[in-house]
Amino acid sequence: MNPKNKGLGRGLGAIFEIEGSALPEKTKGTAFEEIEIGRIVPNPKQPRTRFNEQALDELADSIRTLGVIQPITVKKEADGRYMIVSGERRWRASQLADQATIPAYIREVDDQALLEMAIVENIQRQDLNAIEVALSLQRLVDECRLTQDSLAERVGKKRSTVANYMRLLKLPVEVQLALREELISMGHARALAGLDDPQQQIALLKKIVKKGLSVRQAEEQVQKIRQEKPVRDDADEEFPESYVRLVDYLEKFFTQEISIKKNNKGGGKIVIGFESDADIEAFIGKFNEFKK
Repeated sequence: MNPKNKGLGRGLGAIFEIEGSALPEKTKGTAFEEIEIGRIVPNPKQPRTRFNEQALDELADSIRTLGVIQPITVKKEADGRYMIVSGERRWRASQLADQATIPAYIREVDDQALLEMAIVENIQRQDLNAIEVALSLQRLVDECRLTQDSLAERVGKKRSTVANYMRLLKLPVEVQLALREELISMGHARALAGLDDPQQQIALLKKIVKKGLSVRQAEEQVQKIRQEKPVRDDADEEFPESYVRLVDYLEKFFTQEISIKKNNKGGGKIVIGFESDADIEAFIGKFNEFKK
């Protein structure tokens, strides 16, 4: 095979400002080679840690039929093995497809460039969730000592976009997990970032997930919360464990906020919020299911 080497175009070559064919001088003009699968190892600093098994199986089926269309990129190690710079998913799928070899471009890069290339290549993937992108960007800042300006330049994104991604890492872990598991979108997360209180963020997160609120509705809820008067300090008393258990039990029936208010005489009331008549009908429906 003698494919034309078109370089990396707007890909890694443009990002790392490599002139000419976008390859280092030593490898300029070289075609890919067929390398034994067993001599290739993944990059231990690969930012991507999860691979969709179904997607890998589908890619493996394609490789059995058509082979690997796009060569992976590797770096030769001192022990004769090859470390993956980009293309670990294709390598994994080729293993599943029982391929003996895989086409690969061999690059000579130092550890710093290897890390940057692996992270940037990962960020450019379309199937990453927002938290994975944010963590990758943070690694470029921490391990490659990049400023947000130079980081934005490296990954080909606006500085404001980079800042929005990295702001996600300041959200409570519950919000980050919901975003990672795609229970909410990045738009929802950005709306939650508009609240300063982590407890308010988590409470609104639960509401978004339970009621399936849109990003616009989440933003409206944030504005509503920000406009509310602050609660007096003397209202923040701790309730007995039985009160907490009661609220947890009631939350199984009501998707709205539930609160307990006590008066000075030892009595009080349970407050169940609702937003429409439809909520009332939903409550009744749940009670009817319970009676059955």
